[in-house]
Amino acid sequence: MIQAENINKTYKSGSVEFEALKGVSFAIDKGEFVAIMGPSGSGKSTLMHILGCLDTPTGGKYLLDHKDVSELSDEELADVRREKIGFVFQTFNLLSRATVLRNVTLPLVYSGLPKPERKKIAGEALKSAGLDDEYFEHKSNELSGGQIQRVAIARALVNNPALILADEPTGNLDTKTGEIVLGTFQRLNKEEGRTIILITHEKEIASHARRIIFIKDGQIVSDSESHNQKMI
Repeated sequence: MIQAENINKTYKSGSVEFEALKGVSFAIDKGEFVAIMGPSGSGKSTLMHILGCLDTPTGGKYLLDHKDVSELSDEELADVRREKIGFVFQTFNLLSRATVLRNVTLPLVYSGLPKPERKKIAGEALKSAGLDDEYFEHKSNELSGGQIQRVAIARALVNNPALILADEPTGNLDTKTGEIVLGTFQRLNKEEGRTIILITHEKEIASHARRIIFIKDGQIVSDSESHNQKMI
Protein backbone atom coordinates (compact mmCIF):
# COMPACT_ATOMS: atom_id res chain seq x y z
CA MET A 1 0.00 0.00 0.00
CA ILE A 2 2.75 2.47 0.98
CA GLN A 3 6.23 2.71 -0.51
CA ALA A 4 8.56 5.46 0.72
CA GLU A 5 11.76 5.62 -1.31
CA ASN A 6 14.64 7.80 -0.10
CA ILE A 7 12.32 10.61 1.04
CA ASN A 8 13.90 13.95 1.78
CA LYS A 9 12.19 17.09 3.01
CA THR A 10 13.94 20.44 3.23
CA TYR A 11 12.37 23.63 4.54
CA LYS A 12 13.73 27.03 3.54
CA SER A 13 13.48 30.34 5.37
CA GLY A 14 15.37 32.99 3.46
CA SER A 15 18.92 31.70 3.06
CA VAL A 16 18.51 29.14 5.86
CA GLU A 17 17.68 25.52 5.06
CA PHE A 18 16.53 22.83 7.46
CA GLU A 19 16.57 19.17 6.45
CA ALA A 20 13.65 17.56 8.30
CA LEU A 21 13.85 14.16 6.57
CA LYS A 22 17.05 12.59 5.26
CA GLY A 23 16.63 9.62 2.93
CA VAL A 24 13.75 7.82 4.65
CA SER A 25 12.73 4.48 3.09
CA PHE A 26 10.18 1.87 4.17
CA ALA A 27 7.13 -0.04 2.96
CA ILE A 28 3.81 -0.71 4.68
CA ASP A 29 1.53 -3.47 3.46
CA LYS A 30 -2.25 -3.43 3.47
CA GLY A 31 -3.62 -4.53 6.86
CA GLU A 32 -0.57 -3.56 8.92
CA PHE A 33 -0.72 -1.66 12.22
CA VAL A 34 2.43 0.46 12.39
CA ALA A 35 3.59 3.02 14.95
CA ILE A 36 5.96 5.77 13.80
CA MET A 37 7.71 6.85 16.96
CA GLY A 38 10.23 9.56 17.72
CA PRO A 39 11.01 12.48 20.02
CA SER A 40 9.97 16.05 19.36
CA GLY A 41 11.84 17.39 16.33
CA SER A 42 12.62 13.92 14.99
CA GLY A 43 10.79 14.44 11.70
CA LYS A 44 7.80 12.21 12.46
CA SER A 45 5.29 15.06 12.03
CA THR A 46 6.83 15.96 8.68
CA LEU A 47 6.63 12.32 7.65
CA MET A 48 3.01 12.18 8.80
CA HIS A 49 2.12 15.16 6.60
CA ILE A 50 3.71 13.46 3.61
CA LEU A 51 1.99 10.11 4.28
CA GLY A 52 -1.31 11.96 4.69
CA CYS A 53 -0.83 13.78 1.35
CA LEU A 54 -0.84 17.09 3.18
CA ASP A 55 2.67 17.78 1.86
CA THR A 56 5.03 16.38 -0.77
CA PRO A 57 8.70 15.39 -0.40
CA THR A 58 11.53 17.58 -1.65
CA GLY A 59 13.28 14.48 -2.95
CA GLY A 60 12.58 10.77 -3.28
CA LYS A 61 9.23 9.13 -3.90
CA TYR A 62 6.10 8.41 -1.91
CA LEU A 63 3.84 5.89 -3.59
CA LEU A 64 0.34 5.31 -2.23
CA ASP A 65 -1.43 2.41 -3.92
CA HIS A 66 1.29 2.52 -6.61
CA LYS A 67 0.71 6.21 -7.39
CA ASP A 68 3.52 8.74 -7.01
CA VAL A 69 2.02 11.45 -4.78
CA SER A 70 4.45 14.12 -6.00
CA GLU A 71 2.96 13.87 -9.50
CA LEU A 72 -0.60 14.64 -8.35
CA SER A 73 -2.24 18.04 -8.63
CA ASP A 74 -3.68 19.83 -5.59
CA GLU A 75 -7.15 18.72 -6.64
CA GLU A 76 -6.03 15.11 -7.01
CA LEU A 77 -4.32 15.24 -3.60
CA ALA A 78 -7.57 16.49 -2.08
CA ASP A 79 -9.39 13.56 -3.68
CA VAL A 80 -6.87 11.11 -2.22
CA ARG A 81 -7.24 12.61 1.25
CA ARG A 82 -11.01 12.43 1.03
CA GLU A 83 -11.31 8.96 -0.48
CA LYS A 84 -8.32 6.98 0.78
CA ILE A 85 -7.18 8.44 4.12
CA GLY A 86 -9.01 8.76 7.41
CA PHE A 87 -7.42 11.22 9.85
CA VAL A 88 -7.67 11.02 13.65
CA PHE A 89 -6.11 13.94 15.51
CA GLN A 90 -5.16 14.62 19.11
CA THR A 91 -7.49 17.64 19.22
CA PHE A 92 -10.56 15.73 17.88
CA ASN A 93 -11.62 18.62 15.54
CA LEU A 94 -15.35 18.03 15.99
CA LEU A 95 -18.16 20.60 15.84
CA SER A 96 -19.01 20.97 19.52
CA ARG A 97 -22.64 22.02 19.03
CA ALA A 98 -23.47 19.47 16.35
CA THR A 99 -24.78 16.02 17.22
CA VAL A 100 -22.52 12.99 17.11
CA LEU A 101 -24.35 11.69 14.03
CA ARG A 102 -24.07 15.07 12.28
CA ASN A 103 -20.32 15.22 12.91
CA VAL A 104 -19.81 11.81 11.34
CA THR A 105 -22.10 12.40 8.34
CA LEU A 106 -20.32 15.64 7.36
CA PRO A 107 -17.61 13.92 5.21
CA LEU A 108 -20.44 12.30 3.21
CA VAL A 109 -22.24 15.55 2.36
CA TYR A 110 -20.66 15.76 -1.11
CA SER A 111 -20.91 12.04 -1.82
CA GLY A 112 -24.24 12.35 -3.63
CA LEU A 113 -25.84 9.83 -1.28
CA PRO A 114 -29.35 10.56 0.05
CA LYS A 115 -29.59 11.70 3.65
CA PRO A 116 -31.02 8.42 5.05
CA GLU A 117 -28.15 6.48 3.46
CA ARG A 118 -25.59 8.92 4.88
CA LYS A 119 -27.09 8.50 8.37
CA LYS A 120 -27.02 4.72 8.01
CA ILE A 121 -23.35 4.69 7.00
CA ALA A 122 -22.46 7.11 9.82
CA GLY A 123 -24.29 4.94 12.34
CA GLU A 124 -22.39 1.87 11.19
CA ALA A 125 -19.09 3.74 11.48
CA LEU A 126 -19.96 4.85 15.02
CA LYS A 127 -20.80 1.31 16.07
CA SER A 128 -17.58 0.08 14.47
CA ALA A 129 -15.68 2.67 16.53
CA GLY A 130 -17.33 1.36 19.69
CA LEU A 131 -19.94 4.02 20.45
CA ASP A 132 -23.44 2.94 21.49
CA ASP A 133 -26.39 4.33 19.53
CA GLU A 134 -27.81 5.96 22.67
CA TYR A 135 -25.19 8.69 22.19
CA PHE A 136 -25.85 9.39 18.49
CA GLU A 137 -28.08 12.42 19.13
CA HIS A 138 -25.90 13.85 21.90
CA LYS A 139 -23.89 16.97 21.15
CA SER A 140 -20.17 16.22 21.04
CA ASN A 141 -19.58 18.64 23.94
CA GLU A 142 -21.80 16.42 26.10
CA LEU A 143 -19.49 13.40 25.81
CA SER A 144 -16.40 12.23 27.67
CA GLY A 145 -12.95 12.55 26.10
CA GLY A 146 -12.85 8.88 25.17
CA GLN A 147 -16.31 9.02 23.60
CA ILE A 148 -15.35 12.11 21.62
CA GLN A 149 -12.26 10.39 20.27
CA ARG A 150 -14.35 7.40 19.23
CA VAL A 151 -16.61 9.80 17.33
CA ALA A 152 -13.48 11.17 15.64
CA ILE A 153 -12.45 7.61 14.74
CA ALA A 154 -15.92 6.99 13.29
CA ARG A 155 -15.61 10.14 11.20
CA ALA A 156 -12.29 8.81 9.87
CA LEU A 157 -13.98 5.49 8.98
CA VAL A 158 -17.09 6.85 7.31
CA ASN A 159 -15.63 7.06 3.78
CA ASN A 160 -14.20 3.54 4.16
CA PRO A 161 -10.60 4.73 3.67
CA ALA A 162 -7.76 2.41 2.79
CA LEU A 163 -5.56 4.02 5.44
CA ILE A 164 -6.19 5.44 8.92
CA LEU A 165 -3.59 7.96 10.08
CA ALA A 166 -3.75 8.70 13.81
CA ASP A 167 -1.65 11.60 15.08
CA GLU A 168 -1.06 11.34 18.87
CA PRO A 169 -4.71 10.22 19.29
CA THR A 170 -4.43 9.70 23.05
CA GLY A 171 -2.54 12.91 23.80
CA ASN A 172 -5.54 14.63 25.41
CA LEU A 173 -6.83 11.55 27.22
CA ASP A 174 -6.11 10.03 30.61
CA THR A 175 -4.30 6.68 30.68
CA LYS A 176 -7.37 4.49 31.12
CA THR A 177 -9.36 6.25 28.40
CA GLY A 178 -6.34 6.19 26.11
CA GLU A 179 -6.11 2.42 26.53
CA ILE A 180 -9.74 2.09 25.42
CA VAL A 181 -9.07 4.16 22.30
CA LEU A 182 -5.94 2.17 21.47
CA GLY A 183 -7.95 -1.01 21.92
CA THR A 184 -10.39 0.35 19.33
CA PHE A 185 -7.53 0.72 16.82
CA GLN A 186 -6.35 -2.82 17.57
CA ARG A 187 -9.83 -4.20 16.97
CA LEU A 188 -10.24 -2.24 13.73
CA ASN A 189 -6.94 -3.67 12.55
CA LYS A 190 -7.49 -7.25 13.67
CA GLU A 191 -11.19 -7.71 12.94
CA GLU A 192 -11.70 -5.37 9.97
CA GLY A 193 -8.21 -5.50 8.43
CA ARG A 194 -7.80 -1.72 8.56
CA THR A 195 -4.34 -0.35 7.78
CA ILE A 196 -3.37 1.95 10.63
CA ILE A 197 -0.39 4.25 11.12
CA LEU A 198 -0.06 5.64 14.63
CA ILE A 199 2.17 8.67 15.23
CA THR A 200 3.49 8.96 18.77
CA HIS A 201 6.45 9.99 20.90
CA GLU A 202 5.65 7.49 23.65
CA LYS A 203 7.03 3.94 23.76
CA GLU A 204 4.04 2.75 25.79
CA ILE A 205 1.64 3.96 23.10
CA ALA A 206 3.75 2.55 20.26
CA SER A 207 3.76 -0.88 21.93
CA HIS A 208 0.11 -1.35 20.93
CA ALA A 209 1.09 -1.56 17.25
CA ARG A 210 2.41 -4.68 15.56
CA ARG A 211 5.43 -2.86 14.13
CA ILE A 212 7.41 0.15 15.27
CA ILE A 213 9.41 2.49 13.05
CA PHE A 214 11.64 4.70 15.20
CA ILE A 215 12.77 7.97 13.67
CA LYS A 216 15.36 10.42 15.01
CA ASP A 217 17.00 13.48 13.45
CA GLY A 218 15.15 12.87 10.19
CA GLN A 219 16.35 9.30 9.75
CA ILE A 220 15.01 5.84 10.55
CA VAL A 221 16.95 4.39 13.47
CA SER A 222 15.07 1.08 13.67
CA ASP A 223 12.18 -0.73 12.03
CA SER A 224 11.05 -3.92 13.73
CA GLU A 225 8.12 -6.05 14.77
CA SER A 226 6.67 -5.27 18.19
CA HIS A 227 7.61 -8.56 19.85
CA ASN A 228 5.91 -7.60 23.10
CA GLN A 229 2.81 -6.04 21.58
CA LYS A 230 0.44 -4.84 24.26
CA MET A 231 -3.00 -6.22 23.58
CA ILE A 232 -6.21 -4.87 25.10
